[in-house]
Amino acid sequence: MKPVIFGLSGLTLTDDERAFFAECEPAGFILFGRNVESREQLRALTDELRELTGRGDDLPILIDQEGGPVSRMKPPVWPAFPAGPVFAAAYARAPMTAIQAMRANGQALALMLAEAGITVDCAPIIDVAQPDTTPAIACRAYGSEPMQVAALGRAMLEGLAAGGVVGVVKHMPGHGRAIVDSHHLLPTVTADDAALEADIEPFRALAHAPMGMTSHIVFEAWDAEQPATLSPIVIDQVIRRRIGFDGVLMTDDIDMKALSGTAGEKAVAAIDAGCDLVLDCWARMDEMVEIADRLGEIGDAARARLDRAMASRRAPEGNFDALIAHRDALLAAVG
Repeated sequence: MKPVIFGLSGLTLTDDERAFFAECEPAGFILFGRNVESREQLRALTDELRELTGRGDDLPILIDQEGGPVSRMKPPVWPAFPAGPVFAAAYARAPMTAIQAMRANGQALALMLAEAGITVDCAPIIDVAQPDTTPAIACRAYGSEPMQVAALGRAMLEGLAAGGVVGVVKHMPGHGRAIVDSHHLLPTVTADDAALEADIEPFRALAHAPMGMTSHIVFEAWDAEQPATLSPIVIDQVIRRRIGFDGVLMTDDIDMKALSGTAGEKAVAAIDAGCDLVLDCWARMDEMVEIADRLGEIGDAARARLDRAMASRRAPEGNFDALIAHRDALLAAVG
């Protein structure tokens, strides 16, 4: 098994993808809007991935389904879910009500994903917002107070788990101080170590999460040379030791322009820095081949973390319509 999660090019696997995936055995797959059309099509696609790999329900099939602007499964086929700031506003009025609403929201969302054969959701986003946070994060964030962000993030994780889906906390060790979008530029954070305590607090509170995702950000206080994804210092000393995270650590998409080099070079650098898995989203066959050729087999520690994360999945529980109604009633109660 290669320590990489690959994207797919379309609504069905191509012959080239089928042959390549069978040969290289990626750790998992990630789906985007281009892979999603109907309930029947999506379930057939995820079933084919399980059949191709022979891994059944322990195969990580990921999607970014946070709610709001980051939603790959959209109306009219699937219902819309609220973005993070909706719950942040509710928390400001009634914290416990907002937490209950978020838990119901996460559970309903997971039931929708599980029905489609998706096993991992790249949520919750637990970056602590700042006044100048890049809009790419601000429109999704759970707030600017670390305890609030952690509380809502925990509720989302718990809801996803109850609905049968593994959650991914992101973007470690924090994306809230970035004032540019790492999809396009490399952010540099100049805050000192003491200030960065607020950024890592939600991740420390949710260090038990089964999976986490790195940020492509340079933190000058910790490593002025390399972004977190490629920094052995940040991954070992901050994420693993200081935060205490021992779950699966995957990169954010290595195609993002914050990182430089070829796909294979970036993949190797991320694994060498201490990431367990590389996330390569765009299904470009030449880049996927380069990554597979450059990467060795997944390491023992990374494989153990991945097995443990997928083993944490439980049978989906709850009634979708009832959970949505409960969430909406709670949010309405606090205006």
